[in-house]
Amino acid sequence: MTSNRFAVAVHILSLIELSKGLRVTSEYIAGSVNTNAVVIRRLMGMLNKAGLLLTTPGVAGATLARPASQITMLDIYRAVQSEGQEDLFAIHEKPNPACSVGKHIQQSLETVFSEAQLALEAKLASQTLEQVTTDLASRM
Repeated sequence: MTSNRFAVAVHILSLIELSKGLRVTSEYIAGSVNTNAVVIRRLMGMLNKAGLLLTTPGVAGATLARPASQITMLDIYRAVQSEGQEDLFAIHEKPNPACSVGKHIQQSLETVFSEAQLALEAKLASQTLEQVTTDLASRM
């Protein structure tokens, strides 16, 4: 199952960036994302821990910890990956060892999946939050 944490984290940071000067609370963000504020607070905590977001206790809101031009999509992706979470592409852990394909499939896929993960991360590293928010602003 694919997690939507990354997309929601980008949504959170984009909303905060595009709402400069306004009080942006987890409840406000939850309304935009159409989810529960608890989910938003959990992700905001992860973004805060990663040094991407500054939060204050209570309802004061949140701000970006650094300019959007200095936050890459890779920064956000890594911030919301759970401890020990596998990469995007996971190998089936228990294929049938009595089957000739099952016996070797993991080794055959490791290189392909590893290269795909590296390509994804390189693309995410080349894109900034500023690029996303500029695109968003042009559509509003």
